[in-house]
Amino acid sequence: MSTDTCWRKTRRLTFVLLAIWVFLTFVLNGYADDLNTIDWMGFPLGFYMAAQGSPVIYPGLIWHCNRRMRQIETEFGIDGE
Repeated sequence: MSTDTCWRKTRRLTFVLLAIWVFLTFVLNGYADDLNTIDWMGFPLGFYMAAQGSPVIYPGLIWHCNRRMRQIETEFGIDGE
């Protein structure tokens, strides 16, 4: 397999995770007023997502990126570095 395929997979992973991050950080918070009409565990949903939901998801994105990059590196034989 070529390094071009490796870079293609790496770029795709990066762009997908970046799109999720942008959605959580900017798009979802842009609808905070609409989300605040829904109660979640006694708090407005917009507040809950900003205070609890999004910060919990960010480490999950980092974990997924790390796990997937290790798989890609192993697949292309560059995991020994």
